[in-house]
Amino acid sequence: MNRYLALQKIVELGNFTRAAEVVGCTQSAISQMIASLEDELRIKLLNRSRNGVTLTKEGQEIFPHIEKLVYEYRAVLERAREIRGLEIGTIRIGTMGSISAHWLPMLMKEFKQHYPAIEFVLLQGDYVSISEWIKSGAVDFGFVNPDAVSGLRTMPVKDGRMLAVLPPNHPLAALEVVPLKELVSEQFILLEEGHYSEPLVAFKSLGLEPDIRYTIHDDYTIMNMVEAGLGVSMMAELMLQRIDYHLSLRPTDPPVIRKMCIGYKDRLSLTTAARRFIDLLKSRMQELP
Repeated sequence: MNRYLALQKIVELGNFTRAAEVVGCTQSAISQMIASLEDELRIKLLNRSRNGVTLTKEGQEIFPHIEKLVYEYRAVLERAREIRGLEIGTIRIGTMGSISAHWLPMLMKEFKQHYPAIEFVLLQGDYVSISEWIKSGAVDFGFVNPDAVSGLRTMPVKDGRMLAVLPPNHPLAALEVVPLKELVSEQFILLEEGHYSEPLVAFKSLGLEPDIRYTIHDDYTIMNMVEAGLGVSMMAELMLQRIDYHLSLRPTDPPVIRKMCIGYKDRLSLTTAARRFIDLLKSRMQELP
C-alpha cells in the first residue's frame, strides 16, 4: 500500500520532495515506488514539469480507484484500532466556506476535548465536488444540499436564508425586503457551487433570468467585488456573519432557503469517530448559528 499512499500524497502536494517529507522517506525512494507502480500497471501515471507534478490522462482515469483503495485501507486500520479499544483516527469532512468558518471550529473543539487523539481533515468544495468525494471515499461525509445530489444518504441539519448582498448606499438597500424581480436588472455576481445554485433555482421558479456578469468560486472575493460596486449577489446568511466588509444585506421576496444536510454513502461506511462526530452535531443543532 505504500506505493498508493505515496502516489496520493504526490498528487495532493504536486511535488515529489514535499511528498517524500510527509511520507517519511527520501525523494529517491518515493520515485522508485512510483516507477515500480507504473511498471506493474504498465502505464505512465505522472507528468513532471517546472510547474509541479500532475496526473497523466491515464493516471486521471485510474486515480479515483486508487483513492478508493487508500480510503478502504485506512478504514481497515481505523476499524482495527477501534476493535483494540483505541480512540484514535481521522475524520475527513467535505465542507463549504460558511460551514467550515461558523460551525466546524466549535464542534471540533468540543469533540477533541473528549477525543484528543482524533485528527480532522477538511476538504472545501462545492455541491458537486463534495458529492464526488463522498462517493469515492475521499471523505467520510460532507455537507450538501439534498436537492443538489443523488445516490447518497442524507440527514437534515439546518436550513438557512440566502440574503441579497448589495454595495453600500445601493438604491435597493433602502428596502427592508428586496424583491427578486428587482435583482435581475442589476449586474449579478454568482457564487459557483457546481451544477446547482439556490438563487438560480429561485429566479427560474419566477420566470426570471439574472444578468450574470461574474461567476466566482470564493465567497470573500464576491464580498470584495460587491463592496467595490461591481455588482450585487446573493449569499448564505451564515457566511455573512462577523464580516468586516461594508455591505448592505437584505432578505428577499420570496425568501430563498438553503437546505443543509449531511451526506454519506451509508451508515456502515462511517468510522466510529465519524459517527460520534455526527452525533455531536445532532445534539448541538439548535445552538448552531
